[in-house]
Amino acid sequence: MCVVDFARSLRVAAGAAFLAVLAVGAVSAQGFEIEGRRLYPGTGEVVLRVISTADLEVFEPFVLRFQAANPGIGIDYVTASSAELNRAIRGGAAFDLALSSAMDLQFTLANDGLAQSYRSTVTDSLPDWARWRDQLFAFTAEPAVIVMNEAAFERLEVPRTRAELVTVLRDNPGRFAGRVGTYDPHTSGLGYLFATQEARASDAYWRLTEVMGRLDARLYCCSAQMIDDVASGQLALAYNVLGSYAAQRLDGDEGLAVLVLEDFANVMLRTALIPATAVEIEAAGRMLDALLREGLSQGAEPVLPPLRAGGPEESGADGSPFGPIRLGPALMVYLDRLNRESFLAAWDAAMEQ
Repeated sequence: MCVVDFARSLRVAAGAAFLAVLAVGAVSAQGFEIEGRRLYPGTGEVVLRVISTADLEVFEPFVLRFQAANPGIGIDYVTASSAELNRAIRGGAAFDLALSSAMDLQFTLANDGLAQSYRSTVTDSLPDWARWRDQLFAFTAEPAVIVMNEAAFERLEVPRTRAELVTVLRDNPGRFAGRVGTYDPHTSGLGYLFATQEARASDAYWRLTEVMGRLDARLYCCSAQMIDDVASGQLALAYNVLGSYAAQRLDGDEGLAVLVLEDFANVMLRTALIPATAVEIEAAGRMLDALLREGLSQGAEPVLPPLRAGGPEESGADGSPFGPIRLGPALMVYLDRLNRESFLAAWDAAMEQ
């Protein structure tokens, strides 16, 4: 590289860094908190603004593949919690695509007129239960699982159902006190979704919650933090962790095991919508179609595999017999203010045994 080209590269890099700082300040000023941000410059003038709950290490391989096929499109990728993403879109923040694991919050955005309609041959191929009014689209289905530290279960029978899990935890308080982790539904949109759906589907949920409360369970915002603490031995198990994050960690962390309970499994649909404030509609549609075709995978590894278009409603993405949580108005039941307050009060009472 000649001196002139090198100097030009430095100026471009410095300019991009400066724009990144300005961009972060602009997002923060709009009244919601971000967890991270990365700019992927393209060769053209189009910049696709994406807000997502997916960690960058999960999403970046897809971004790189998408840009290889669409080099003219730059990508401004912002990560935020599901609650903050919901707040951002409701506040009119300028994003072209919103991707979230909290499908109930996403549904309310679409239902309240905050999403644009989009159709393509790819969206038309989705099963009916994975799309709503051509405004909300599921691009992966992910089961909630238990991540266990195998050493913590030494000489114990591994539970297969919630009833067996209740028995194991209740009968071994010395081993599990302070070493059980789960989502805090007060702060985690996904945690609240899992808790409410499980309470509807499984009679054992409240018994399990009471037992976790007696063991002084530790509460978390995110799957990744729970898995970190299981891997370090601070936790014996993490309950209702996203299966995709757990699968990623199994290859690199010895002593971890993933358990899918046989009595019931929550299968969450990770969804995408194009906000009403979107500007780069064509680019957003291209990325949405790519997500629906590919899911979020790393090379040949299906970290977040796509849905099987037209697949049976009764089959989960992981091959389990449990179907996904459906997209539809039923998702809004527990988002009603009084219902939410009542559920969280009951959850607090169970946890504070």
